[in-house]
Amino acid sequence: MHKPPYDQRLARVLVRPLARTSLTPNQMTTTTLVLAVLASILIGTGTAPAIHWGAGLFALARFLDHFDGELARQTGRTSRFGYFYDYVAGASSYAALFIGLGFAFHDGWLAGWSLLLGLVGAVSAFLSMILSLDIDRREGQGTANYPGLAGFELEDGIYLIAPIVWLGWAQPFFVAAGIGAGGYALWTLAVFLRVRFGRREPAR
Repeated sequence: MHKPPYDQRLARVLVRPLARTSLTPNQMTTTTLVLAVLASILIGTGTAPAIHWGAGLFALARFLDHFDGELARQTGRTSRFGYFYDYVAGASSYAALFIGLGFAFHDGWLAGWSLLLGLVGAVSAFLSMILSLDIDRREGQGTANYPGLAGFELEDGIYLIAPIVWLGWAQPFFVAAGIGAGGYALWTLAVFLRVRFGRREPAR
């Protein structure tokens, strides 16, 4: 995408007051991670209203995930640790969500497949993180961006978790998200393989 997605542009504006405080980008990352884990615990109960609050809180946490990078850029406090920490926190947030969803619905029509799907989603999140970090290392930071269109990124679909859960469609969303996480991991793997093996020095 040539322009930042809409949520990142909004975060750029909203984070400006925070740039005048003592809040650090890494503290912001930790805040979003804690919120995501708390949301996943609420979702893991599988009962209303906890799962409804959890869905809304997770969507908020994913939006706030844009704040740490914007805060770092606006305050000049970028760091190599913060760069890696943001990746790990993001993957951990999604992994926690999938595990929470797996526990939430293991007594439903998914039965034992629920825990397996949650595990697949969690593993896919960390696999995508590892591959994306390697792509960035080889090609430059930000190369492994999510595919996007018209001001939206693929990951922006996670914001739909709140209305979908509130409407009672949490289990179908879980199935779609699990498949999507696996698909994204495969897409990232394809990019990794292209970057890793697609450019070879000509034989001398």
